[in-house]
Amino acid sequence: MHVLVCEDDELIASGIVAGLTAQGLTVEHVGTASKAKAMLKAAVFDVMVLDLGLPDEDGLKLLQQLRQQGFELPVLVLTARDSVTDRVDGLQAGADDYLLKPFDLRELAARLHTLLRRVAGRSVNLIEHGQLSYDPSSRITLLAGQPVDLSRREQALLQALLHNRGRVLSAEQLKDSIYGFGDELESNALNVHIHHLRSKLGKGIVETVRGLGYRLGTADGAEQP
Repeated sequence: MHVLVCEDDELIASGIVAGLTAQGLTVEHVGTASKAKAMLKAAVFDVMVLDLGLPDEDGLKLLQQLRQQGFELPVLVLTARDSVTDRVDGLQAGADDYLLKPFDLRELAARLHTLLRRVAGRSVNLIEHGQLSYDPSSRITLLAGQPVDLSRREQALLQALLHNRGRVLSAEQLKDSIYGFGDELESNALNVHIHHLRSKLGKGIVETVRGLGYRLGTADGAEQP
């Protein structure tokens, strides 16, 4: 899961980034509305964590602008504004969830997984695909009932494919899901992760669509019909 955190308090932001990264998420942090807009244009994100008290623009105004511009990614509003009116305003502006400060990082991560689950139309966290099952919250991967050890990057790659069944994702879209902007990236890094995922889950798990990118295949090594 690729998360954009827009929070101007550096202490809070560093805690969020460290906590979510430790749970296997790829996280980018910005401290202003203008940087958030630039980041959303530069990369693809699965979900956004938005503080309302930004130094250059109110978070609600930013949220309204994003919705008017067609950005549909789930947005979790993270704020100290705790009145009913504030919560209603946030939801009416286009927020998908609302979490008050102070908060527990485990709850934040759980809410982000829930938002992504809703977007995918699932009622439970567990994602099943043929013989493969994957739980984004626990990061447990099973193939034919047997546990499979995946690295954090491999999990991010698998999750991106599972959340976009039937869609072709470009190499850049997959890289956005796996890497942060500050990560050093070898030219063949994506191919290496795809190779490892195929070796662990079957060569058919990632299908190459010539000239376009990649999409989710089968998880048992069999070719697609």
